[in-house]
Formats: sequence, structure tokens, C-alpha cells
Amino acid sequence: MKLLVFGSTGQVATELKALAPEARFLARADVDLTDASACAKIIRESDAEAVINAAAYTAVDKAESEDSAARAINGHAPGAMAHAAAARGIPFVHISTDYVFDGSGDTPRTPDAPTAPLGAYGRTKLRGEEKVREAGGVHAILRTSWVFSAHGTNFVKTMLRLGAERKKLTIVADQIGGPTPAADIAAACLRIAGDLSASPDKSGTYHFSGAPDASWADFAREIFAQAKIDCAVEDIPTSAYPTPATRPLNSRLDCSSTETTFGIPRPDWHAGLAHVLTQLEKAQT
Repeated sequence: MKLLVFGSTGQVATELKALAPEARFLARADVDLTDASACAKIIRESDAEAVINAAAYTAVDKAESEDSAARAINGHAPGAMAHAAAARGIPFVHISTDYVFDGSGDTPRTPDAPTAPLGAYGRTKLRGEEKVREAGGVHAILRTSWVFSAHGTNFVKTMLRLGAERKKLTIVADQIGGPTPAADIAAACLRIAGDLSASPDKSGTYHFSGAPDASWADFAREIFAQAKIDCAVEDIPTSAYPTPATRPLNSRLDCSSTETTFGIPRPDWHAGLAHVLTQLEKAQT
């Protein structure tokens, strides 16, 4: 299957390169994601048989002051991509986020649960979802959470750096979600794109996050345990760590329909973490 991927250096795009090196990957130098018409033009003129959008404006706090840029990249661009893919009759897989929810309660959100984003990042990602659906083509919106890998900037790499520098860290413990290895997201996107080509009736919105659900503090403790770093973790509430953008407290995602429809179970993030730590160790030698 000839695959076109928007994104080149992000966490999921990097993992897609490892799994599908023959695909065409679009970096910032190849396409301006703030120009929706340019994104659509590339799809129209390509010979791709499926498109994956692994590019996004992901600076959650910065989005509060750069709403227009976030809206262009997270909202308008995916809509234009989806319309172009629909016009060519090819599947479009779009990665979204748990931030489209308000984080209330303590039960996992199903794909059809009411959305109510708390900040600019979530609002722009939700707008992108709406535009993808409005395009009316074969598509899958894959919401995920707490992405980590050996690449780019993420919680695992931050904890490894800070843990090596300090004897104790205070980490938020009342935000609960599923840490998700980028490699598993990439594999899921490829599987879904292939399945949609054969079964367009599987179009829809799906959830995919690592298991089991945990707090950021729990995640940090496991990072230090596996990395053999002597750093204590003190639990704190979100209120003790204010940020420009409000984070959802409940990021639990019900991923059962993803497993039922595509045969993709929730990945074990403990195993994913072990693999990432091995990758990072090899990179240092």
C-alpha cells in the first residue's frame, strides 16, 4: 500500500518511518501545515493509497497564546486533508487526543462520549475531528494519550534527566490516563489504514491508549524503577503545579471498540517503557 504521511520528525512519525520506510513522509520543508490548501494539493497530486496525519500543533500551554496557529494546524489542515482523501476515495487516518474531553469523573471515556475541551489545544483538535467527519470520506480518528518514545520531548525523557539530577521530585498524582508508546500508535495507524482500504464501513472514531491506567506519579516511579534511578516521588495535586493550559484529570479512554473492530488491544506501557529505555541506552553507547 502506497502511504503518504504528514509528519516526519514527531514521535509517531519517527516510529512510522521504522515500520514503513517505503512511505512518503512530509516534513515542514515539504508542506506548510498552516496552509490547508497546500496540504490538500499534495494529496490530490499524489499516488498514495492511504494517508496518515501524524502532524499536529502539540505545544499545549503555548496554544493558549497561539490559538490561530494551533487552529490552522490542528483544525483546518486535517479537514482539507480529509476532503482531498475523500475526493480520491482513499482512507485517511487522523491522530487526535484525550484533551477533547473535560476530564471529569473517573470512568473511561467511550468514543461517542460528549466532548468539552478545557483549553485551546483541545478545542483545535476537536475542530479537526469535526472537519474530518464532515469530509464524508473513509476515515479513522484515533484518540490517544500521554505519548512517549525514545524520540523528541516527552515525559519519560524529562524524568530520566531530572531523576539523574535530583533525589526527589514532586509529581502530579490526580491526573489519571494511559501512557502510550508511540511505536504502538504507529503500528495501530498502519493496521487501521490497511483495514479501512478493505473495509471502509469501519470508518469512525476510536480510542487507543496504554494499559493499565496510571497517574503521572505512578508513571514516574516506574520509569525510575526500570532505569534504576534513585529518585523519590512525592505525590502532589494538579493545583500545586499550575500551568497556562488546564489539564484533564481523567484521561482514561475506553479502547474496547478498537480491539473489537481492528483486533488491536491496548498495549502494555510497562513493556513499551522497557523498550524505550533500551533504545535510549543503545543511543548513548
